[in-house]
Amino acid sequence: MIRHSTLASAAVAAGLAAMVLSGCSTGSGDAPAKTGSVEGAPDWCGPNEATLGLLDGFGGNSWRLVTTAAGADEVAKCPSITDYLYADGQGDTQKAISDIQGMVAKGVDAMVVFPDAGEAMLPALRSAHDAGVITVPYRVNPGGEDGKDYDIWVGADFVADGVAWGNWIKTNFPDGANILFLSGPAGNSQGEDERKGFESVLTDPSYVYLGEQPFEVTNWDPATTQQVLTAAIAKYDKIDVIVSDFGPSLVGALPEFQKSGRSIPALVTSDGNVLGCFFEDNKDANPDFKLMTVATGNDNVRLAVQHAVARATGGVIPEATAFEAPVFEDSVSGTPNPVQCRSDLPGDIYLSAEMSAEDQAALLK
Repeated sequence: MIRHSTLASAAVAAGLAAMVLSGCSTGSGDAPAKTGSVEGAPDWCGPNEATLGLLDGFGGNSWRLVTTAAGADEVAKCPSITDYLYADGQGDTQKAISDIQGMVAKGVDAMVVFPDAGEAMLPALRSAHDAGVITVPYRVNPGGEDGKDYDIWVGADFVADGVAWGNWIKTNFPDGANILFLSGPAGNSQGEDERKGFESVLTDPSYVYLGEQPFEVTNWDPATTQQVLTAAIAKYDKIDVIVSDFGPSLVGALPEFQKSGRSIPALVTSDGNVLGCFFEDNKDANPDFKLMTVATGNDNVRLAVQHAVARATGGVIPEATAFEAPVFEDSVSGTPNPVQCRSDLPGDIYLSAEMSAEDQAALLK
């Protein structure tokens, strides 16, 4: 999904590949003859040399830039990967398909794919898998079946995100609450799964869901989010909690509460430095403003890389098959962290990510 501010990333993407390995060679195509792990490397790094490609359907935003760099960083942990290649589909489905075909033609042994176009990418993924390339799509569900159309899809457990949000709401609003849920495009599976999660916790009828169901559509676009939230403020006198799966997009819209003479309400969402700093700047003037976040998910790519590398090099295949975002911030309990803000660094970084804040900031220069 396209979720954050657009960057000119072609040159940066090329640089990310160089961070790990340089050059391009043809993979052997032979089945791994050895199993085990490499001394000093994670157990998912086996002894057989292999090449790996990382492919984005769209790489031109800060979230993707950090995610791509995280993937490159994970690859670098395994010395058995002798060549690392990167391709950015630039939001063009046909180019993304061609990128997969190009990686197969170059002879890569494994590929990790962010299939932004969903099921439109399935034939290309299946073709790569049929050609003997270890094929691991992640995050966006392309349809199809593990072991038949690709090796494994490494998704994210969005239901778990919803459960975490629901538990926080139940703890902090035990007598019920008016809840406004904002998600992306109509029918997106992420929002639907999150709704299943928190609704499974908030079973009492005192929890009332406002607006369009199962969620207000924002397309994860800040301008649309502001329009939706402005309309909701005018329509509903009492909004106790906003649930959103893209917290940074709310920063431009939340001041609408103050313009109408109301406190910003509690917010459960995903993290972002811009959101954390907004909270710190506005909490004192907004007595109802509380914030709880889950990790925004840049490290989903790391699990996908581990699966691909393990299969290509004869390493130990990870038991986890989906990325479960941990709770990151809680302004009420301070557990596991109080709200984080690095005002000395850009807003478009994600402090929940394994990659350091400073390294993320360097990518944005």
